[in-house]
Amino acid sequence: MLIDMDDTILSAYGRPEIAWNHIAREFAAELAPLPPPAVAGAVLSFARNFWATAEPAWRLKLDEARRLTVQGGFDALAEAGHPRLPADLAVRIADRFTAYREEEMFVFPGAHDAIDAFRALGIKLALVTNGAADTQRAKVERFELTHRFHHIQIEGEHGFGKPEERAYLHAMDALGVGAADTWMIGDNLEWEVEMPQKLGIYAIWMDVHGDGLPPGSTVKPDRIIRSLKELLPLGGK
Repeated sequence: MLIDMDDTILSAYGRPEIAWNHIAREFAAELAPLPPPAVAGAVLSFARNFWATAEPAWRLKLDEARRLTVQGGFDALAEAGHPRLPADLAVRIADRFTAYREEEMFVFPGAHDAIDAFRALGIKLALVTNGAADTQRAKVERFELTHRFHHIQIEGEHGFGKPEERAYLHAMDALGVGAADTWMIGDNLEWEVEMPQKLGIYAIWMDVHGDGLPPGSTVKPDRIIRSLKELLPLGGK
């Protein structure tokens, strides 16, 4: 099994609209007269557009990317005729968002037990995660994942990441397995479903909130789950 980390094992970056609205409310006094929901909406819209086309290198500069997206949201509001918010406020909001995400991060219930059960069954396990080396390694250690996997592959440490073919090929090579014997589990339809399927890997999409596939999605997972426990015999019962 090749298993993603963020929003598959850990609740990390899902539901960004909730997080941005929370942070905007924290800064309500400095955002006035603009209402926090309007600011959160502008930042979220800019962020979604940014990440839809962002170069992979931005995944390794997450703090900088967040400052850029908050400023982009501020600029969009100013262009729409609203008062221009100060640049230093954009930086402080972005940095607070980063800290808030770290504070709120947790292991999904049952994830540790499921991974331990997979390993007890003799399944070879690789953690395959994108992101900066220091940030992702800190999460691996903080949430006690190191000893649970036979191979840990972090984009910032290896110099490549999903959806590059070599990210999956390298992980399978490290485990000594082929595509026909491999499952990929994760929450990103491109990284953990579409590309793995092209390589012949059985792809399982983690839909933790039960939202279902996006309307018009052309990506069809081999299986959809809401918890790693569902992959255990009898669904972990």
